[in-house]
Amino acid sequence: MRATRWTWTFEDAEGRPLAGGEEVFPTRADAEVWIGQNWRALRDQGAETAHLSADGRGVDGPLSLRPAD
Repeated sequence: MRATRWTWTFEDAEGRPLAGGEEVFPTRADAEVWIGQNWRALRDQGAETAHLSADGRGVDGPLSLRPAD
């Protein structure tokens, strides 16, 4: 059985897709840790929301990359 490939995709404030999501994670937990460590840099690059996919199938999102008030 092939392992699941977890990836993130990103959108700007207008909902347009942004480049990124090339990193592949072996587990959902690894993907979630990565976004937790990198959301500020992603925001600096214009990302407003993130979507998590498993083998290309959306499983979570949109996740706002804005800090909670």
